[in-house]
Amino acid sequence: MERLQKVIARSGYCSRRKAEELIAAGKVTVNGDTVTLLGTKVSYADTVTVNGTLIEPEEFVYYVLYKPEGYVSTTDDDKGRKTVLDLVPNEKRIYPVGRLDYDTSGVLLLTNDGTFANLMASPKHKVDKEYLVKMKGFLRKHESAQLAKGVVIDGHKTRRAVIKNVTYHKQTETSFCHIIIREGKYHQVKRMFETVGHEVITLKRVRYGVVTLDGMKKGEHRLLKPHELKQLRHMANS
Repeated sequence: MERLQKVIARSGYCSRRKAEELIAAGKVTVNGDTVTLLGTKVSYADTVTVNGTLIEPEEFVYYVLYKPEGYVSTTDDDKGRKTVLDLVPNEKRIYPVGRLDYDTSGVLLLTNDGTFANLMASPKHKVDKEYLVKMKGFLRKHESAQLAKGVVIDGHKTRRAVIKNVTYHKQTETSFCHIIIREGKYHQVKRMFETVGHEVITLKRVRYGVVTLDGMKKGEHRLLKPHELKQLRHMANS
């Protein structure tokens, strides 16, 4: 059972707010009866109409995009920048799950399933996000240990992380490593490394749960495979 306005919005007929206005105005019926109560819940077995138009549930879709740098992870941008939706043409109203910064590349999920999106984006759930980081300077063992234990950003300590595959490029005085986190705060990875004195040069998310970039090129997208979707949900709920 779901709230009536959510079912209408999910069908693609209009936004949830507009659906609430239509319900209050007496423009919505459920099984032939006019409904004006916003708290009304319906199931997909119920017949819902808006202004005489039958509402049919929108089929859920789930994509993985290899996001390139230079795209914002929003549905539109007031600065006129390109968005990730320019790379995943679809007639359904899809949106990104969480976000990657404008200058960050890698795995980005997109869907029209709000429940799934919330499940994936919530830090309460156990979905690993793995990043490849290139930074200025040489990342030392004690700094890696600090990051792994958690560092304080804006008065809050980050959760435990995993730092692995640390390598150095002596000529350019840079380091590379992989970091695995289960959070997704604003600029989190960049700010974590800043706390131990390293500016991030490039950042790429190479894995989201079980989803990787294997076989994909920048800008390409594909449908999530059924086993990936099942495993993501299992990870989040475990």
